[in-house]
Amino acid sequence: MRVLHIIYLVVVLLCSGSVIAQSSKQQRLEEERQRLREEIEQMKQLRADNKLKERSVLDEVETINSQISTRQNLIKITNQQANLLTREINVNLKQIDVYRKELHVLRTDYAKMINKSYKSKSHQSRIMFLLSSKNFAQAYKRLQYMKQYSEHRKEQAERIESNTMELQRLNKDLTRQKEDKQTLIAENREAQQKLKDEKKEQQVLMASIRKKQGVYTQQIKKKQEKASAIDKEIEKLIREAIARANRKAGKKVTKKGSATTFALTAEAKVLADNFTANKGKLPWPVGTGRITKKFGRQPHPTLPNIQINSSGVEIETRAGEPARAIFEGEVIAIQKLKGASRLVQIRHGNYITTYYNLQNISVKEGQKVTTKQSIGEVRTNPTTGRAIMKFLIYQNAKRLNPQSWIYRM
Repeated sequence: MRVLHIIYLVVVLLCSGSVIAQSSKQQRLEEERQRLREEIEQMKQLRADNKLKERSVLDEVETINSQISTRQNLIKITNQQANLLTREINVNLKQIDVYRKELHVLRTDYAKMINKSYKSKSHQSRIMFLLSSKNFAQAYKRLQYMKQYSEHRKEQAERIESNTMELQRLNKDLTRQKEDKQTLIAENREAQQKLKDEKKEQQVLMASIRKKQGVYTQQIKKKQEKASAIDKEIEKLIREAIARANRKAGKKVTKKGSATTFALTAEAKVLADNFTANKGKLPWPVGTGRITKKFGRQPHPTLPNIQINSSGVEIETRAGEPARAIFEGEVIAIQKLKGASRLVQIRHGNYITTYYNLQNISVKEGQKVTTKQSIGEVRTNPTTGRAIMKFLIYQNAKRLNPQSWIYRM
């Protein structure tokens, strides 16, 4: 009996550890699944809003490509959740089997004790058992035995009750897990069908692009040239900001536009160190949005034979969505750039964050801002109906990949 109890405890402890680890992973997967579902709903809403406006086929394909990619990730995460639930169900089944075996042994043993107690239940029998002792020591031992036997019987009854309740809880968990798994399977089946429909739509759009590939190639090249011109303007602003800051700090600047490194004060160094320490944990520059263009050199999402380069990331969001500072700092520039609406730059020690394609700016040059403080609104393009903000991070005059700095970007 004791050996069985030890085996039972070991199995339960092992299963409990596994269940806790799986439950934690299940929670993380569920959070990711909900995030992806929200992102898909947001894209659907953006597309629904934009259908009322004139949009280029290239924009439409970029949006559907992004939607397909997000839905594929959703299906993958949902599959992982279903597989994890299968493992949890198997663990619960093993635990239930262990509890049932333990309960069978406990009840059998308890029945024997009750039967034995019934046969010797009279008060007189217990007294005679004590009085028939050869000496006081034996009588004391018999008294202790009777006490231990009574306690053991009570303990057995409590364990039967406890195990019965635990078995009932496990059965409820098992029922819930099976229902959750069926829900996930049904959702995945629906997602697979939607993915199939989206891919059909993608094929129709791509066929129309292939008919006029030369025209669209020229459009892409012109957009790239325009983006490069804006990047040069931004870098010019950054060098000018570095030069101004260095002159203020008493450092000599030999040539206009030649400064590439901030001369940091003690206060600015602390701010820069804090910014560095938050790498990968900084908030998004908008409350809700999705990446439409990543950082760096990459194939065009629609015509992969064409290479494009992005100095930052482009984020599509809702019309009128507030742009917000990703960290505390000081506004060093507010500019109107041709083809980019308005731009705001914020200094964080020797880091500069740039937010452009804004309107209704709510900060001023020289103003101190806090993390997540609104600095303006993302402007909606009146032709395409899309609200896209470009976001850049520089350390001194060096471009950085924002996706390495912003949490889950």
